[in-house]
Amino acid sequence: MSRFIPLVVALLFIQNIAFAQQTKLKSEIETISKLAQGIVGVGIMDLKTKEALLINQDHKFPMQSTFKFPLAIAVLDLIDKGKYKLDQKIHVTQAEVNKKTHSPMLGKYPDQDFDITIAELLSYSVSESDNNACDILFELAGGTKKVNDYIHSLGVKDIAIVATEKQMSTGWDVQYTNYARPSAYLQLLQIAYERKKLSETSHDFLWKILVEGPTGLKRIKGQLPKGTEVAHKTGTSNTNEKGITAATNDVGIMKLPNGKAIAVVVFVSDAAADSDARELVIARIAKAAWNYYGGN
Repeated sequence: MSRFIPLVVALLFIQNIAFAQQTKLKSEIETISKLAQGIVGVGIMDLKTKEALLINQDHKFPMQSTFKFPLAIAVLDLIDKGKYKLDQKIHVTQAEVNKKTHSPMLGKYPDQDFDITIAELLSYSVSESDNNACDILFELAGGTKKVNDYIHSLGVKDIAIVATEKQMSTGWDVQYTNYARPSAYLQLLQIAYERKKLSETSHDFLWKILVEGPTGLKRIKGQLPKGTEVAHKTGTSNTNEKGITAATNDVGIMKLPNGKAIAVVVFVSDAAADSDARELVIARIAKAAWNYYGGN
């Protein structure tokens, strides 16, 4: 008997075990997802081995503020190309801002025109999900089409960036024009992790503002050990008169004690469950991925 036959058998045995384990993880996530009473899209990837799990991949999930991450990549690319500088100041007038939207930036600059650096705008937009900062950055980037085309040029195709924050506020259905499939967002997270598309300075800055974000502490971070490094971006819609929330999202990269970096994408769409339940779904899915990849 060929000495290679035992090796082949062993490899098949290992593959079967891996398949069974991932099937178990998928089943666990699908059970957790039922608590949302909506549509849950999931993407999980070991960023070293590229092993990935996708659930509801064919659905177009409204991104809400998670689109501020690809916007930041596009703006940082323009900085790398010399069009702007991180410390460049932008003049903002009161006529340009919406005082009725989520905008922590206006707490620092209330009822006045002001100058602010592009670095600060990026930090407010990504870390604190500031809608005014976001739309100022879209203007600097040349509009949503320019950003969308740039992200597509990176090979990320299953994503659409069509409407600004201001445009999304004009009607319920507009938010659905800004969509992503789970695999597309895994690609974006992979770009941030592999540090191949932007300069070292830009990648360092992007990682910093993703890690520092104070939003969504009950989502991906919710059930992870205290102090776990998570670079992430949240997105949340309003709830309509029927009690349906279009988007409760969190997307990011968590660092495990064993050295692994795991990308986690969870989109909770058109859900009837309350906010606590929706966030718990995201937290439990992240923890399931943490356990699967040896976080314990």
